Amino acid sequence: MLNIEKQINGSEATVRLEGRLDTTTAPELENELKSFMESITSLVFDFEKLEYISSAGLRVLLTAQKFMSKQGSMKLINVKEDVNEIFEVTGFSDILTIE
Repeated sequence: MLNIEKQINGSEATVRLEGRLDTTTAPELENELKSFMESITSLVFDFEKLEYISSAGLRVLLTAQKFMSKQGSMKLINVKEDVNEIFEVTGFSDILTIE
């Protein structure tokens, strides 16, 4: 299960994820992002409560990163050690901005 909480303030959006971002929940996040990404220049993912991310979740992040690199910036904050380990093993830590 994944809980998605978004907060849009002008051209900035913060998306807080809680739970698991996997093959079941990734399409839900993808649809949510599509609904507002064209109108923003800054996208922040807050992963404080994200417990797990699968390859499907990584794909959604990569797509968002490619899109945002053309019109602004994207970063991840509050990434837990377990999730950060997945980013490092897959090489995503070199692609994504993680604070």
